[in-house]
Amino acid sequence: MIIDTTEVQTINSFSTSGFFKEVYGLIWIIPILTLILEITIGVLVIVWLEREISAAIQQRIGPEYAGPLGILQAIADGTKLLLKEDLLPSRGDIRLFSVGPSIAVISVLLSYLVIPFGYRLVLADLGIGVFLWIAISSIAPIGLLMSGYGSNNKYSFSGGLRAAAQSISYEIPLTLCVLSISLRLEIGRNDQVVHPYDSDLDSSTVDIVEAQSKYGFWGWNLWRQPIGFLVFLISSLAECERLPFDLPEAEEELVAGYQTEYSGIKYALFYLASYLNLLVSSLFVTVLYLGGWNFSIPYIPIPELFRINQMAGIFGMTIDIFITLAKAYLFLFISITTRWTLPRMRIDQLLNLGWKFLLPISLGNLLLTTSSQLVSL
Repeated sequence: MIIDTTEVQTINSFSTSGFFKEVYGLIWIIPILTLILEITIGVLVIVWLEREISAAIQQRIGPEYAGPLGILQAIADGTKLLLKEDLLPSRGDIRLFSVGPSIAVISVLLSYLVIPFGYRLVLADLGIGVFLWIAISSIAPIGLLMSGYGSNNKYSFSGGLRAAAQSISYEIPLTLCVLSISLRLEIGRNDQVVHPYDSDLDSSTVDIVEAQSKYGFWGWNLWRQPIGFLVFLISSLAECERLPFDLPEAEEELVAGYQTEYSGIKYALFYLASYLNLLVSSLFVTVLYLGGWNFSIPYIPIPELFRINQMAGIFGMTIDIFITLAKAYLFLFISITTRWTLPRMRIDQLLNLGWKFLLPISLGNLLLTTSSQLVSL
């Protein structure tokens, strides 16, 4: 029996290439799974922090029995929701009722793809990173409307309409604040004004962080865009439906909003989506206004002081992630204390604040940023 060596080599090369393709595909799944695990742990930490901080503000005892300092209370609540019966409305639209929570969670999870947790620690460094987040987050109200309509409940449908109206009202000022940062970054990068059809606005999250690292602590957009920072802060809280902007879920007005008919795992998805949205908003505040993973004092760079530049590898990545999360949790502390400090607004006050107050201010901030950058050229 004669075996052709060329055929054997061809078969071996084909099988080897196919094997490496499968391994390469599996390797790309590891960062995604790691990010999902980190996000889940972050949500559990936020829930624990909110209960502890709210207990301290109200001068009462917080969770303390489920694990040391009550750190397992969030896991116990999640397990309880997973084991509860999943009830379905008898006369509702079951498909819309079931798909709504999934859309709310997936739209928020996709936003984490463009968030840089450190240098080269981003899943997708896109030129439209920030605007991709805004586009993806605008899908979430569709899931809320589907949930309210599919429940066949007037309270749920009213809550879904409120959520959609609130999201649209505050997405426009938020987008204008992001546009101000992107416009400033693009004009500042060029020595002369370019034709608008010759260059697109750069909204890469990594470029925005690196642009703030030029002058250290004083190079943050917090000092360059103070008006935009305040508008972005208020709009992000309204997008997350946090107090005093939680009108879609006001229990004394609409029972429980679009969540009225939900139970079990579907209710847990809504609960998870709200905290995921809060975490992603705090991370974007860190990236856009607080310098991201960079933390240095002028003339005293922190990385050089602790010789982090010479320590390549996992330690440097850990420092970047720690700095990013520390800034993000500072914003989370502000949002939690705001929830237990300010009273809830009425729906007319909520819409007036978005359309009659924040929208003109964000437009003025955009015009002021554009004019100042053109004058400085």
